[in-house]
Amino acid sequence: MVRKYFGTDGIRGRVGHSPITADFVLSLAHAVGRVLRRTEDKPTVLIGKDTRISGYMLESALESGFNSAGVNVVLLGPLPTPGVAYLTRAQRASLGVVISASHNPFDDNGIKFFSAHGTKLSDAWELDVEAALAQPPVWADSVDLGKAKRLDDAAGRYIEFCKSTFSNELTLKGLKVVVDAAHGAAYHIAPKVFHELGAEVVAIGCSPDGLNINHEVGATHPEALVRAVKAHRADYGIALDGDADRLQLVDASGRLFNGDELLYMLVDDRLRQGEKLQGVVGTLMTNMAVEIAIQKRGIPFIRSKVGDRYVLEELEKQQWILGGEGSGHLLVLDKQTTGDGLVSALQVLQTCVRSGHKMAELLSEVTLYPQTLINVRLRPGQQWLDNPLTAQETQKVESELGQSGRVLIRPSGTEPLVRVMVEARDPAQAQSCAQRIAATLQ
Repeated sequence: MVRKYFGTDGIRGRVGHSPITADFVLSLAHAVGRVLRRTEDKPTVLIGKDTRISGYMLESALESGFNSAGVNVVLLGPLPTPGVAYLTRAQRASLGVVISASHNPFDDNGIKFFSAHGTKLSDAWELDVEAALAQPPVWADSVDLGKAKRLDDAAGRYIEFCKSTFSNELTLKGLKVVVDAAHGAAYHIAPKVFHELGAEVVAIGCSPDGLNINHEVGATHPEALVRAVKAHRADYGIALDGDADRLQLVDASGRLFNGDELLYMLVDDRLRQGEKLQGVVGTLMTNMAVEIAIQKRGIPFIRSKVGDRYVLEELEKQQWILGGEGSGHLLVLDKQTTGDGLVSALQVLQTCVRSGHKMAELLSEVTLYPQTLINVRLRPGQQWLDNPLTAQETQKVESELGQSGRVLIRPSGTEPLVRVMVEARDPAQAQSCAQRIAATLQ
């Protein structure tokens, strides 16, 4: 079956337009509540949100929908997505709910869910919810209605959890760190985490007003972080996105390190500590240079579909602990059950402090292959998969690149686009090959 509402990361869209409306979200919570009550008499769900102004409206709708189905609600207030995942597990709740559209602009929003174990839920569960949505509501009797309360110290509990993932033997004393929270869910959390571990913290992107989330700050706009690191002569800069489940890192020179490079650093650190890694998961977009470097260390490397939920699925299938993607979603499953920008940043800084090396030094043997990405907008009804010219040109390019590059053509999950990516050691070759393939689609 094809999901009608759920995408790769929950349900997301423009506020006030289907499905991100108060009436739909109320119905969604009611349907989720009915699914939960099939196996549990009085479930409890936790609800956290980022800083978008629409979060107030959607939080109220969720609360009403769950209560109407006989489900208790605990409101966490503004909290990073991974913080909701952690507290769902720590509080032994039935479900965690996050109101966020991650790195999108403020006028988008979304709803995503975590299991009682703090993990993303399966496609089968989402299909069950959609089936329940199609049925008439079944309101709980007054005596069975759910209640709502607020967990006032949710932020403090998550701060302590993040700090617990950093080695007790190490400190960030002596380091100046710029922290950019994208005016998002970690605005009141991220600066405290690094400060309490000893760093001198310069905070930017930590003044949300409901409308400025991700606006020219955060992981999707790292230029602000680079400027701040240089201006304050900081040792490191850390940029999170709106819900703080991914990050970008900058060193003192202003060099930006992407998720692929950070993943390699985490692998290198584990090996330096004498750990035996069974394997690492990247995605179809992971840079070839990182794949080759990891394999040279004798560690198997597997690519999943693009999206942190697919990286997680592959890690769980293989029973491995490290994975991630270039966008900055990193998974460290012996520290956290989901992608966590703060925990990942701490793991990288821990690597630098423990080794005594800067990030560039730790990556001296990894030079990323240039990648060219071209988005081709499709005409209505255009069947790009059956295009013989595209198939022929792709075959020619792959033959030309041989073992020194690769081609990836995939549809966008959210727009009528086909993404053509070519990776090669020679940037001019990558550009030329991508343009040739894209031309056949146009």
